[in-house]
Amino acid sequence: MGTGAWGAGWGLVVDYVEAREEIVDNFYRVRRALGVLGLLLPVILLILGIAFDEAEPSISDYYHTLSRDVFVGILTAIGVFLICYTGFRRDDTERFSDDLVTTLAGVAALAAAFIPNRGTLNTSLEPQALTQHLFGVVLCDAAHHLAALVFLLSMAYLCYFKFARTANPGRRAVYVACAWLILAATVATIVAAGLRKIGTPEQSAFVIEHQLVFWFEAVGVWAFSLSWLVKGRADRAIIRTAREAVAKEG
Repeated sequence: MGTGAWGAGWGLVVDYVEAREEIVDNFYRVRRALGVLGLLLPVILLILGIAFDEAEPSISDYYHTLSRDVFVGILTAIGVFLICYTGFRRDDTERFSDDLVTTLAGVAALAAAFIPNRGTLNTSLEPQALTQHLFGVVLCDAAHHLAALVFLLSMAYLCYFKFARTANPGRRAVYVACAWLILAATVATIVAAGLRKIGTPEQSAFVIEHQLVFWFEAVGVWAFSLSWLVKGRADRAIIRTAREAVAKEG
């Protein structure tokens, strides 16, 4: 191969690495945004709840407070980011593509944002949102909790079967731990929510007083956030290594 051909070929390699860097950088920004939004959601709601004396027993209950805009806004942003995120192409060893899993999670996040739960204080079943007027408070309450469940399970699946599959041993341990933490938090949330609704008065009071549902939900959301932040840094490390290799060869 002549010198000119070699130079042209190496130029294509450099262009390819630079193009990949732009793609990975875009993925990193989305992943970082998702991670940061997830980390902030419980924190901001709790701070506002304390500030306005409206601390609620669950994250979903903040829809019925002055913090509604924050709750809906952050969940909407998370949902849109997840739907727009395509991820990597599915290979023959994978059952579902990244795009399918994140789109399902994004739709679930949007549903949880715009289909509110019943609310702790709404004993009269009075509609407080458009969806509740259209479909009824009870049906929306069930749909909201189903959407939250789908969102968390999708994130656990992504951590365990997607992120961990190609990660190095250290990051794989983080992703697997996040997946199990999301699942454990989901189960704990279901149990606590059940005790709050159909448990004895003492059990219900204990769950509400200690905000158990809120903290279990927060742990699940934080685990989801951590996995996305770690995944973003991992991809940045890969492209940094490729860039350094190109610089040395150049």
